[in-house]
Amino acid sequence: MAKIIISTLYDKEPTLVAATKLGADHLYIVVDDPVNDTQQTALAIIKETLERVVKIYTIEAHPYDIVGTARKIVALLENFSEYDHVTVNITSGRKTQSLGLLYGAYARARYVKRVIYISEEEHRVIDLPKLSFNLTESQLQLLEQIEKKSHSSLSDLAEKSGMSRSMLYRNIKHLEDYGFIIVDKESHYSLTDAGKIARL
Repeated sequence: MAKIIISTLYDKEPTLVAATKLGADHLYIVVDDPVNDTQQTALAIIKETLERVVKIYTIEAHPYDIVGTARKIVALLENFSEYDHVTVNITSGRKTQSLGLLYGAYARARYVKRVIYISEEEHRVIDLPKLSFNLTESQLQLLEQIEKKSHSSLSDLAEKSGMSRSMLYRNIKHLEDYGFIIVDKESHYSLTDAGKIARL
């Protein structure tokens, strides 16, 4: 079992606090693509401080691509064992990257033990809810079909998704209510960024 922390980065403090307070065998740090000067400096200090006892890796992600960041986090989480202790630290870095990290953790909640935020004043570890999207197989299948845009009508969508029309309407309502899909004026459905993340 490995202790793993995945953390966004801007200032060095929250990442160092998490690694030292929680203990880490592996530290994955989400940085801008390309890495900015502030992150370079913080990363150098973190490596100088921890590299003898912690394996440190970087994950480069576009600063404003929440879906892309979530996709990278999902791919990373799927490499871990269910016995690993994974903590997600969303304290530092750009809000969009922190959200991408958080949503990636929600998409693979079974791999994540803790989601934390480090308070700036006291360096207190604050546990945040560990949530998941909890979509049914039918809802995931529906999201996939909508993303493919391979249907010509609602009847066709119901058939390709393997559900009755009444079940299709219930699932569409649920997915719309939670912001995973939107419908345009011509009654065409499309995935929102939230919907793209939910089906990762």
